[in-house]
Amino acid sequence: MVSKKSRSEVRRKKHIKLRNRFSGTAERPRLAVFRSNTHMYAQIVDDTVGNTLVAASTLQNDVKAELEKTNNVEAAAYLGKVIAEKAKEKGITDVVFDRGGFIYQGKVKALAEAAREAGLNF
Repeated sequence: MVSKKSRSEVRRKKHIKLRNRFSGTAERPRLAVFRSNTHMYAQIVDDTVGNTLVAASTLQNDVKAELEKTNNVEAAAYLGKVIAEKAKEKGITDVVFDRGGFIYQGKVKALAEAAREAGLNF
């Protein structure tokens, strides 16, 4: 009988393959996205030194206050805008987008498009 791998295991393997293709540098850090069933997380990482430069999530009180729900497309779009604004404050405009093994649709796509509209280039 053929055993089927779990979705989280498949996503983890995809993410490892993606991370082998690119990494964040000081000039062009990596915008990493993670979504759970209840929240979304985004952080901008410089992989050469292993530092998180900017982070935002739907768990933060200022973000959560603006949202009705924390796990829908509207919340993802708002989070994309917030992470882009924080990045611009730190002087970051160019990033590499790391979708974290998730399919580029729905919440991940909404976050990416909102970040682009708010001024990030990727």
